[in-house]
Amino acid sequence: MDRYEQVIELAKRRGFLWNSFELYGGAAGFYDYGPLGSTLKRRIEQIWRELYVIHEGFMEIETPTIGIEDVFVASGHVGGFSDPLCECKECGEAFRADHLVDKIVEIADALSNEELDRLIKENNIGCPECGGELGEAYEFNLMFKTSIGPGTGRQGYMRPETAQGMFVNFQRLSRYYREKLPFGATQIGKSYRNEISPRQGVIRLREFTQAEAEIFTHPEEKTHPNIGRFEDVTLNLYSDEAQQKGVIEQMTVREAIDRKIIAHEFLAYHIALTNNFLQRVGIAADKLRFRQHQKDEMAHYAIDCWDAEILTDRFGWIEVVGIADRTDYDLMAHAKTSGTELVVHVEYDEPKMIEQFVVKPNMAKMGPLFKGKAKTVADALKELSSDELDKEEIKVTVDGEDFTVPSDIISYTQETVKVSGEKIVPHVIEPSYGIDRILYCTMEHAFEEEMVAAEGEEEERIVLRFQNEVAPVQVAILPLLTREELMDPAKQIAEKLRNRGLLVAYDDSRAIGRRYRRNDEIGTPYSITIDYDTLEDNSVTIRDRDTMEQVRAPVDGIEDVIYDLVYGKRDFETAGVKL
Repeated sequence: MDRYEQVIELAKRRGFLWNSFELYGGAAGFYDYGPLGSTLKRRIEQIWRELYVIHEGFMEIETPTIGIEDVFVASGHVGGFSDPLCECKECGEAFRADHLVDKIVEIADALSNEELDRLIKENNIGCPECGGELGEAYEFNLMFKTSIGPGTGRQGYMRPETAQGMFVNFQRLSRYYREKLPFGATQIGKSYRNEISPRQGVIRLREFTQAEAEIFTHPEEKTHPNIGRFEDVTLNLYSDEAQQKGVIEQMTVREAIDRKIIAHEFLAYHIALTNNFLQRVGIAADKLRFRQHQKDEMAHYAIDCWDAEILTDRFGWIEVVGIADRTDYDLMAHAKTSGTELVVHVEYDEPKMIEQFVVKPNMAKMGPLFKGKAKTVADALKELSSDELDKEEIKVTVDGEDFTVPSDIISYTQETVKVSGEKIVPHVIEPSYGIDRILYCTMEHAFEEEMVAAEGEEEERIVLRFQNEVAPVQVAILPLLTREELMDPAKQIAEKLRNRGLLVAYDDSRAIGRRYRRNDEIGTPYSITIDYDTLEDNSVTIRDRDTMEQVRAPVDGIEDVIYDLVYGKRDFETAGVKL
């Protein structure tokens, strides 16, 4: 077995991950989280919340996982959220065309369908399942469709990302934050993508969890007040230029800003915050890099975009987080589709006198002419230039409908006015995290096999070296024998630890050595053994997962000792008397 198979085998055996619908033969692209996996996932999410909600102050919202069609028309998902699909002419299996050629070209997802077809033919690529001839590539929209309401209902989609709920709520978020830029919102929840061929286990799912932040900033003010927190942190950067050379460059955050490798401080801060989070949950620093989108793959509206990528044993470098400056694209798109202005009013330090072109439609005459459309027609007129207005009949288009407005009911002039502020369409900085991929990588990077001495012989030990605060079980309570005089005090100690807010497992099944190994496999940092000495001197044995060393410590205050060990406030050597 390769490392991926070993991790997944352990995950299934110990209750981290299970194939969904296994009773009925399963379905690709879906996984269930067992008791330990669900807890591990919540621990990762909670650390994310601590960083983004508590420390950064970006409050969390929750929006529906089903969205109406208008939302996804505005976001571009209805028209452009697709992957190139090709089907086998023999067996009918479907595959992503860009995945079939990704070993031939470096960035396959930037190729057109025609270019993909050419590469498939030139390289004699056949069906991976049966070797049959492949059909031509075509675009397959990845959103799950649904109907809202009975009958044909209203067209809806399962959301492909959590971000749109935050954009749609921009006006209310702006008022909540009193229109003081920068401000942000976060959301953790399920997203859905009808992947063509999800053959990479938990790396590519049809239902997955995202943690996203949408941070709204002033377009001309992208310095970050707290950049000093990360200025001296070294990042592994795989910039556009470095990709041409094929080397990963190590440099500090400040150096990357000064050399204009990262576009600006605000983006650099959030790349560094991502680096901080990933290492905190257990991603190895030497297997983490930030890859800049190259010019031919960068979204046309983005100023700069970086992917946090983690090195895995089977799949190589995989993207787990995207951090982008998306400019005002999202807010402008929703404003255009909804017909609603999505702006923040920014006050000047001092009022200014400015020259302003003012259009004044005569609303008393507009009303009878255009009825309920009068205001929207008037608003469209206010966007026209003097040249466009200097005509006998003026034409405007509102919601796809053309209107002709007589020039004698409109006046316009250049005025000097005193203004106290201006309307700004904020830019958006978006860190978008794939929690499921991060969870798998956390498990793979924690997984180790080693040979250890046991009763004079060597035996294999499998251990998950989770970071203590991430571990789904933080301390195991192990009575030496299944006897009431040991089990009762063990359960009392377990209760004390739970009351201290620790994740506790009580285990009295089988020999103590087996129980140690079982807890090593699930990543439990510390085990407490209750034996007959406990009854004599009210002390217990604490065992460290990583070193397997043991110390003896009093029961009184044991909950504080373990809490301090888990959260890094105490070294194991000071936890008790070494045995």
